Formats: sequence, C-alpha cells, structure tokens
Amino acid sequence: MTQNNKVIAIAGPTASGKTSVAIKVAKALNTEIISADSRQIYKDFKIAVAKPSQEETEEIEHHMIGIVRPDEEFTVANFADEAKKIINRLHNEGKIPVVAGGTGLYFRILLENFDLPRVEPDKELRAELEKLTVEELYRMLQKYDPIIAQKIHPNNTVKIIRALEVCKTLNIPMSEAQKVKEKPDFDVIWFGLNAENRDFLYNRINQRVDIMIENGLENEAREMFKKYANLQLLFDTIGYKEFYSYFKGEISYEQTVEAIKQNTRRYAKRQLTWFRRNKSIKWFDIEKMTDEEIAAEIVSVV
Repeated sequence: MTQNNKVIAIAGPTASGKTSVAIKVAKALNTEIISADSRQIYKDFKIAVAKPSQEETEEIEHHMIGIVRPDEEFTVANFADEAKKIINRLHNEGKIPVVAGGTGLYFRILLENFDLPRVEPDKELRAELEKLTVEELYRMLQKYDPIIAQKIHPNNTVKIIRALEVCKTLNIPMSEAQKVKEKPDFDVIWFGLNAENRDFLYNRINQRVDIMIENGLENEAREMFKKYANLQLLFDTIGYKEFYSYFKGEISYEQTVEAIKQNTRRYAKRQLTWFRRNKSIKWFDIEKMTDEEIAAEIVSVV
C-alpha cells in the first residue's frame, strides 16, 4: 500500500461502538473522521440517529454529519463525491482518513470499487410511484430488477423508489448499470465491530434506545413531524416512524419503545448480513475487547 492513498474503514452494526473506536484511532493518527451513515447526514436528526456528541466532534473533526436538510435531495453518489474531496484533502496533508459508519451502500460506492449510475431525480416519476403502496413498489422492483430487489428491504420506500427511478430512466436493470472500476480509488484497510454473542449486541442496542428515550427522543420525533409533516424519510427512519403511530394513538408508549428496540435489532442484523459479504474486513469481538484495545490494534497495523 502507498502511505498517501490509505483509508481506514470501520464498519459494523448499530451500537457496536464504531464512533468511540474511530475517535481513538483518529486521535492516535492525528487525522479526521468521515461518517458513513445515511441518516447522520441530515440536519435536525440527532438523538434518533445517534449523532456524535458536541464533545466528540470537538475532540476530533467529523465530516458528512448534518450537511443537508431532510427535505433536500441527497443521493449516495452525492455522498461519495463529497467524501472523496475530504479524503483527497487529507491525503494531501499526509493524513490517513478514517471512514466509520453503518450504511453498507455508502461504503460500497465510496470504498469498494463500485461505480453508481448517475441518474438525476425525476420528480414526476417519483410523484407517480409515491401513489403506490410499498408492497406494490416492491413487486414492481422485483419485476424490473430482482437482483437489486433482494438487496433492499421490502419496507424501504426511499431506496425502492430510487432503484425504480434508475431502472426506468436507463431502461435497464440497476444491477446492470452498476459497474466495478478497473482500478480502485484508494487502498482500504477494513475493520469491523461485532459480538459473536448476539445477545450481547442486542442488550447494547436495548440500552442505547433507553438512553435515547431519556435524552428526549419523543420530543425530537414530535418536532420532526411538526417541521417536516409527512416527509417519507421520517417513516423510513427508526425512532421517528414508531412514534408516529404513538402520536396517532394506535399503540401505547411501552409498545412504541419496544418497537424501536425490535426494529433496531432487525436493522443490526441486516447491517451484519451486508458487511459479511466483504471478505476483506478484519472483525473484532466487542464483548472480548475494549474500545481502547481495538483502536490500538487498528493503529498498529496501519
């Protein structure tokens, strides 16, 4: 590897300690962190998306956090373009960037040598698609591109509509339009955080949700629906969508909290399924190692 082209990638499921480890690594290497999280990019989203605290961002410079409004268009291609600018700037300064997060697609397009088809948003097409139920949209995607359909959760309306938009605009399946670059942009050193004992990770998730509730998640969710009305992104974001049902009186407060925990655990499982496809990742067991030990080992092999 050439020193001026290295990137450290720290991936893993929610609540696995990625932020803590990334900060320790960045501090040891005198570098900066790029967040690879599809929800942390939005302004106003805070508690629900576990944004780094003010103390953490003051300790180490974080990028790609709170950069666009939830009602603004921002694609994974936009993320990759902006993140690459930061990576190149850090390389020019002789630093090794740290990319940390849990959104597999962001890692794939930025660091895994995939090139995404550039398709501008089609507002008219989206308006037509949004009239359909998520079940109808998913069946349509299965027809147009069964390969991509397998990689998207059946309830993720935003991603399903975007995939259909690409398919219809290019008139070919999105999976065919995605290309692998001949030469990778960066030399990536991959690390992953997980717990072999699934109950250990799930307990951490449950505890994190309890802390989010204590920190005012209900008020944040209420404010988001007040500010952005029925923005689809809110209904695709864990921590907000469950409270919407509570605000409408459809479920109890206790059911709301349990739904957030359950949906977060399911999301963690999907994250792990995605990241396990990447055979280059060196995994650390967070039950057996402290954040300090993991960070020290990462630093030692860079």
